[in-house]
Amino acid sequence: MSFMFILVCLLYYYSISVTYYFSSVSYFCGVDFLSYSLILLSFWILFLMILASEKLYSESNFSFFFMFLIIILMISLYLVFSSMSMFIFYLFFEVSMIPTFILVIGWGYQPERISAGIYLFFYTMLMSMPMMLGIFYLKNKFYSMSFYFLSSFNYYVLFFIISMVFFVKMPLFFVHLWLPKAHVEAPISGSMLLAGIMLKLGGYGLMRFLKVFYCYSMNLNFYMICFSLIGSCLVSLICMRQSDIKSLIAYSSVSHMSLVACGILSMKMWGFFGALVLMLGHGLCSSALFCLSNFVYERTGSRSMFINKGMLNIIPSMSIWWFLFCVANMAAPPSMNLLGEIYLLGSVVSFSLYFMVFLMVISFFSAVYSLILFSWVQHGIYYSGIYSFSFMNAREYILMILHFFPLNFLFLKMSFFVL
Repeated sequence: MSFMFILVCLLYYYSISVTYYFSSVSYFCGVDFLSYSLILLSFWILFLMILASEKLYSESNFSFFFMFLIIILMISLYLVFSSMSMFIFYLFFEVSMIPTFILVIGWGYQPERISAGIYLFFYTMLMSMPMMLGIFYLKNKFYSMSFYFLSSFNYYVLFFIISMVFFVKMPLFFVHLWLPKAHVEAPISGSMLLAGIMLKLGGYGLMRFLKVFYCYSMNLNFYMICFSLIGSCLVSLICMRQSDIKSLIAYSSVSHMSLVACGILSMKMWGFFGALVLMLGHGLCSSALFCLSNFVYERTGSRSMFINKGMLNIIPSMSIWWFLFCVANMAAPPSMNLLGEIYLLGSVVSFSLYFMVFLMVISFFSAVYSLILFSWVQHGIYYSGIYSFSFMNAREYILMILHFFPLNFLFLKMSFFVL
């Protein structure tokens, strides 16, 4: 089945469209560069999810149902990213959440997964009902459901009604509480899906809808950017106090996605391209870090940093991957995260020079918590309770390499991401 997924991914790759106009247009579908790159990311992460969930197959833990959910996800994500109709976008935006919910509560590890699934479901549902009303209002206003026929007009309430669901999905600080809970309780496939694709739906939706609020949102966006930058600084501080590996990676996602939100809300070309590059980079990097935390969890039965220490002594071959993805997480060259952050720094600072202070703090702390994660897990005296242990196998190496190559070699074709 994973072979079929990689085949679909490669076939789709051959239909590459590097123009910034819509191509392959049908009745309600069409892809531009933004859609194309996110669809490719979705296929790639879904394929890697199957590869990472080997335990599910070896224990015959409803593996057919799991595959069915992944196929449903593939179809719904393809339709979300390629739809040109607002209603189809909204419909599959909601549909894609149901398999995620089932993944979290069906294959999660702890009993708290029920509450985590409900958090995930109701945060999104509560915010997305007003959005549906907003879409119908736009339909009456423009006599069309197509993104192509939307134009700008002033209406503050509508901005919040439509954007709020994307802020929750990204998630922006203050509406982010569902994310760490869902990540920690989800199985490895659920964590990869949430970090790799689901958070990107928020950024994608914002990019598509902001043209409606283009004229007046500049006054409002200043406050929204302030809000998300301060939130990102606070989340970075929260990161440094985590003892759970998965929880730390989940909070770091909130910090990175706040930067993406700032780039999109700055309404500049650099901001949009930076947001796209960082979304792709973060999708691969975060997904790989969750895989690594799962490798450790499968061997020691714990996600605590106090127990998982000294891994460098036991599995030295895993520590190179920890190092590579931790430095990618703090935006070191040559990863896509670095290029994305450079674009975003430019666009946010050109909005206001005072934002430079927050951006320095965020960049510094992202390096700090990435190094804390690496040094705590890899160094120190290993726990004496680890009496049986298995080394990394070929599947795990392949999984890491398939995360690493797109993340660190796509910088050679960054010409796609600049006009």
